[in-house]
Amino acid sequence: MATSKTSSTYNRQSWEDAEFPILCQTCLGDNPYIRMTKEKYGKECKICARPFTVFRWCPGARMRFKKTEVCQTCARLKNVCQTCLLDLEYGLPIQVRDTALKIKDDIPKSDVNKEYYIQNMDHEIGKIDSTTPAGALGKASGSSEMLMKLARTTPYYKRNRPHICSFWVKGECRRGEECPYRHEKPTDPDDPLADQNIKDRYYGVNDPVAEKLMARASTMPKLDPPEDKTITTLYVGNLGDKLTEQDLRDHFYQFGEIRSVTILSKQQCAFIQYTSRPAAEAAVEHSFNKVILGGRRLNIKWGRAQANRGEDTAELKVRLEPVPGLPGALPPPPKDFFNLSNPGGDFPTPPFLPPLTKLIEMISVEMNEQTR
Repeated sequence: MATSKTSSTYNRQSWEDAEFPILCQTCLGDNPYIRMTKEKYGKECKICARPFTVFRWCPGARMRFKKTEVCQTCARLKNVCQTCLLDLEYGLPIQVRDTALKIKDDIPKSDVNKEYYIQNMDHEIGKIDSTTPAGALGKASGSSEMLMKLARTTPYYKRNRPHICSFWVKGECRRGEECPYRHEKPTDPDDPLADQNIKDRYYGVNDPVAEKLMARASTMPKLDPPEDKTITTLYVGNLGDKLTEQDLRDHFYQFGEIRSVTILSKQQCAFIQYTSRPAAEAAVEHSFNKVILGGRRLNIKWGRAQANRGEDTAELKVRLEPVPGLPGALPPPPKDFFNLSNPGGDFPTPPFLPPLTKLIEMISVEMNEQTR
């Protein structure tokens, strides 16, 4: 191509020079004091073949070094990370996101058309905010239930692990614990996840990871309403320490009027009671495996009736089996264990004490007799 690093230099004004990469939290790592190397026009973009600034860094201890793979123009067109090419908002492959949002982004794949398209899009991207998605994604609106179910809310640092040591697989690695690569058995070569292509992921076609996630979304369980129509309470778990009662009210009030919100801080859960059953069912339908508040995915379940909680516990105790090896229960004591009903038996009843006034008279008479 005319814009490649190995070709003529007449079009170098379109080469990319950046000060910081576009990365997701997983690729960046958990170390806040990270150091990067910056190489200006270090490599060609694997999508548009334009030279761009390459960044290289180590995301953490015992992790492999990572680097940017595509230029920032291509990354902003799809709103993806420059390294892993996963969506920056949901942490999902492009194929899953575009299928859920019904986005059809026909980026040219031929060299000449792609060069012309990238140059025009680069000019348009320079006019908008750097944090705003460009291309077809920037024009799309709304969200999808499938995205809310599959979205990743926490970083997956396991993806930054070193590659498997090929010498160890052949039994020839002599480094031992000092080897920077993993000493693990490789995955099955017939596994579809073992055959991944960076261009297929970017264009959103034939991505095995995306196909696996979409198959998982189709088999996700649903929360059926209980038969008792009087139950209007929802259990909300995984709250954490930051979510407040007002945060829950602001989100769940859109489904109907709320009667009460009870938060249990030690258990990090809450109980939300609606005034009507249709409001509670609407809240479950739109919130089960979909709600993310404060960066945490909330666990939504139906509450139970107060009268049935004791019965459920009793039924559970009846179903429990005794632990083998433990002694049996002691026999109950007899009805007349202290022989109180048989005064003439072996254990006679103690004599009854006289009244208090009579006892005082007896003691005084005895003391007078002793003084005489």
